[in-house]
Amino acid sequence: MNKEEQGAGELYLRLIEQLKCEPNFVSDDGELKKWVVAEAARAYSADVISLLLKDEVLRNAFFVNVNGTEVFKLDKFLLFVEQKNYLNDGYTQFSQKVGLKIGGKFLNQRSEVELVFPHKDCVLEGGQTKEDQKRQEIFFNEVLAQDEITQLLEPKVLTNVFRYSKEGVQTIESFGPDDNLLIKGNNLLALASLRKKLHGKVKLIFIDPPYNTGSDSFGYNDRFNHSSWLTFMRNRLEIARQMLTNDGTFCMAIDHNEIGYAIVLMDEIFGKENLKNIITVKRGSVTGAKVINPGVVNLSDYLLIYSRNSASWKPNRVMRAKERDDRYNQFILNYDQGYEQWKFQPLADAFAESKQSTSVKLKRVLGNRYEEELTKFVIENAERVIQFASLDDKNISQAARELKQKSRENPTKVLKMERQGKSAYHVLNGKLILFVKDRLIEIEGQKSFSEPISDIWDDVLPNDLHNEGGVVFKKGKKPERLLYRIMQLTTNEGDIVLDYHLGSGTTAAVAMKCKRRFVGVEQMNYGENDSLQRLKNTVGKRNGESFDYDTRGVSSETDWRGGGSFVYLELKKYNQVFIDEIESATKTDELLAIWEKMKQKAFFRFNVDMQKFDEGIEEFKALTLEQQKECLCKMLDLNQLYVNRSDMEDATAKVTEEEKRITKNFYQEA
Repeated sequence: MNKEEQGAGELYLRLIEQLKCEPNFVSDDGELKKWVVAEAARAYSADVISLLLKDEVLRNAFFVNVNGTEVFKLDKFLLFVEQKNYLNDGYTQFSQKVGLKIGGKFLNQRSEVELVFPHKDCVLEGGQTKEDQKRQEIFFNEVLAQDEITQLLEPKVLTNVFRYSKEGVQTIESFGPDDNLLIKGNNLLALASLRKKLHGKVKLIFIDPPYNTGSDSFGYNDRFNHSSWLTFMRNRLEIARQMLTNDGTFCMAIDHNEIGYAIVLMDEIFGKENLKNIITVKRGSVTGAKVINPGVVNLSDYLLIYSRNSASWKPNRVMRAKERDDRYNQFILNYDQGYEQWKFQPLADAFAESKQSTSVKLKRVLGNRYEEELTKFVIENAERVIQFASLDDKNISQAARELKQKSRENPTKVLKMERQGKSAYHVLNGKLILFVKDRLIEIEGQKSFSEPISDIWDDVLPNDLHNEGGVVFKKGKKPERLLYRIMQLTTNEGDIVLDYHLGSGTTAAVAMKCKRRFVGVEQMNYGENDSLQRLKNTVGKRNGESFDYDTRGVSSETDWRGGGSFVYLELKKYNQVFIDEIESATKTDELLAIWEKMKQKAFFRFNVDMQKFDEGIEEFKALTLEQQKECLCKMLDLNQLYVNRSDMEDATAKVTEEEKRITKNFYQEA
């Protein structure tokens, strides 16, 4: 090392020591958050500048005195921080030696940050595989510039393809046009593989992505807290949008952490004019530990609803449960005799007579149960309980106005007018008769009064949420009732619903129960609580003479009795196999064994020097386990994580004849 390099190294160590005096610049494991420092410097933060000014050596290195005023040399500081810091840790020295450098820059420097959207023209390859993976910096969270992407987004070879039904699991000869699909693999690459097949065919896309709270599976470091999340979302949204029908809907579940960023991103991709609703969803109650904490208790999540094309978007009318409407206060005495003979009495009197009592006495006897019993009576007699409502001449047809006038001329007689495709008008003395039966909906087998839904949903969280579908997630699982309402609002029977953050499989399960087709993509491993198990429970299975299927969630509302089928398929892995093994390793010896297999079978980046890796193996062993993992992962060619369809005849891909056949069938090739 020459004197200049030695001096730079000493200055670097002095700088690190000084910057660590600011707690916000230090990670939980005591390492300096280098990119946080760089961003603070760009903002001319006093946290950085004051620390530098306190040290004479650092002040002389990064400031120039102009007429008695110290002027910060930002460019020099950033150049030093963003380059020199990498030259003085073992990981970077080793990375440089084995060739992890492109265009004179280390790979973790090639972020090409742009204003508005950092990494706007890049692809983020999300590599999470475990729900509880929470690191200060996830090692495989790679940003690829466009010039580094060649085959990444090509359609992939399919493997492990099976059809599940109530009869069990079977291999399949071919895909059908109405198949439900459950795809296992990286969701960006799965979307790219589906792009042509589903182009313009999906009526609803619902996603419940990582909320970027720092406590979920995407525990980004501060440097990538927003930029990586936006990149991750953008890459997938751009492909997904192409799959929507012209009258389709995109719905994203999100919380307060990223809703502002998400709206800006969605506005750019879908167009601001296509934002239809921002719905507030109540996800809990003010109970437990929430009561103890000071300040405002947060109970809200949000749904961002965008249309594909505002002019074509036509949502359905959806009703929700409400308390009894006391405007329905009349009772038809002789309903069975025909409307011409109907006689009416106050509802309270009719209810009292049904109990062989008087209204005053019954209220005293029932006490607090009076309203409950009256509501039950109303629902049981829904076709006979009515209210009289005014007919507004401005909002009715000429025929209805004539009926209204005729009714006033015969004030004691009920008149009726049939309406094509709608319920008939019944009118008495110019007043419209409205029936309770037309205001009831059924939820979990119980009938209730209803009203049109608003943009506040406080009624979609059931008591048994954690066990819905027979899979258990203590946090984050969306209730079936929420998905059911979204599908009621935006789809009809037979429509295709896509969810590429499928998680525990709620979207797919609800789609089956309400007779929609689904395509679900999931890349994380949840073991016995994953989407495959959820859908197997939904379809059901024969158990001797009995047939078991999921009866929870919205099964009663949709009259779900089990049945149906879905096709499970995986993207065929190549380099992803090594990624999985690297992530699972717990010690250096395991990683070295993986390295030996990689040398024989893996696809490496073009600039990796395997010989120098072996020559510097002792330096590799001196790195931390996380650095070792990061190094091995970054040596792999990310364009070859999965086997591309175009490469399936290549012998090195080891694609079986059955995989070739089913892949060609899926992509409808000869």
